[in-house]
Amino acid sequence: MKVIATVSLLGTGLLAQAQGIVVASTTSTEQSGLFAHLLPAFQQATGIAVKVVALGTGQALDMGRRGDADVLFVHDQEAEEKLVAEGFAVRRYPVMYNDFILVGAANDPAKTKGGDIVQALRKVAAGNAEFISRGDKSGTHAAELRFWKLADTAVPYGAAYKACGCGMGPALNMAASTGAYVLADRGTWLNFKNRADLRVLVEGDKRLFNQYGVMLVNPARHPHVKVAEGQKFIDWLVSPAGQAVIAAYRIGGEQLFFPNAR
Repeated sequence: MKVIATVSLLGTGLLAQAQGIVVASTTSTEQSGLFAHLLPAFQQATGIAVKVVALGTGQALDMGRRGDADVLFVHDQEAEEKLVAEGFAVRRYPVMYNDFILVGAANDPAKTKGGDIVQALRKVAAGNAEFISRGDKSGTHAAELRFWKLADTAVPYGAAYKACGCGMGPALNMAASTGAYVLADRGTWLNFKNRADLRVLVEGDKRLFNQYGVMLVNPARHPHVKVAEGQKFIDWLVSPAGQAVIAAYRIGGEQLFFPNAR
């Protein structure tokens, strides 16, 4: 009887393992606390376990190209659409949005405060004020580089520009310790505990809109992709149930992400 029980438990464990999926995602979805809120609800609804690998969006997309993930949940729409066009992902689904913000010291040495991110970066450059860049090919880094280009300051400028090659949380920690400016996603900022003298200085510019999308890695490229389980995760995220769970995630009463699946 003991042998039978052991085999039965082993079979259950292997089934659970077979049903688990790997989701490559941006650090902002993890460091904002969204996954800790979202994934238990998904597993309860479907029985499917999710392992999240949190990286910059560029690195997460590269995981998809290599077939090292089943699903990609990221925020660089241009790069996502390119991945689909290249045949590495099946289809891109919009899921939710929030916004980027420019954060800096309360005394705002470059006088950036307002609602125009391009003018703010021009002031940062003109004053050679210290700026922390993610520098990691993430969605936030890609947005930052777009804004520098709009400001006609596309090339990082001098010793005051520091690229950390790190996630959003570490970049905010560096800015907090030095009083530097940093572009952040609002979700991670709201969940960030070590704010020191940092304040939100620029927000509300429509160019700061931050859209998230989800994609299944193409099984035609990588036959080992768990198509059924991965698609269940995507379908749940964009369903009324999944969208409601996303909308319900709040910190201090403030909503971090706004569902907009179509």
